[in-house]
Amino acid sequence: MLPSVSVDEAGPGGRRNARPGGDERSRALSAALLSPEQAEALEVHGSKTAGVLVPIVDLAGSQSIVFTERRHDLSRHPGEISFPGGRPEEGEDLLSCALRESQEEIALDPEAIEVIGALQPVSTVVTGYKVSPFVGLIQRDPKLEANPAEVERILALEIEDLRGGFEMRRLVRQGIPFRTPTYTVGDDLVWGATARILQDLLERLDGVA
Repeated sequence: MLPSVSVDEAGPGGRRNARPGGDERSRALSAALLSPEQAEALEVHGSKTAGVLVPIVDLAGSQSIVFTERRHDLSRHPGEISFPGGRPEEGEDLLSCALRESQEEIALDPEAIEVIGALQPVSTVVTGYKVSPFVGLIQRDPKLEANPAEVERILALEIEDLRGGFEMRRLVRQGIPFRTPTYTVGDDLVWGATARILQDLLERLDGVA
């Protein structure tokens, strides 16, 4: 369950600019990230593109990251813990895609999100996607609801718990062995492209007071 705070305590949200002029905390987080333009210019293998949102819920005394557990009967990445996102529609940019998919998958209101930057795109090992992550800061308690067609459940994992659950592992998926960062919190395992995105984020946040 996400920690709760009243809207009055949380302050305003909903800014979509990638280099915000908001409060000191959001500026410090933004400074540790790439701009979407910098991220887009990086060379990453992938024949298909996808945009995902990395939602950080930043409330008084608590920081969580929101993930989804995908339904176990999906054709792509069944049962995996992922960030909300997907493939862009025709003519849609990747940031708009990430925000739209987040609303469709977990009912995350785009007006509650302050987009503060981007992370390095990553490639998926088996499916050949170039995944572009965008970081969104949420400073009021989001009212989330899983889309039953795609999402098994919504997870909000504390950043400090994720840090404590880090381990490099060798995994085998569809007969392909690979070494990946993993994050274990309770019975939940984050691995693969999602874990590499998370590792990039946490390393960048290390320098943020």
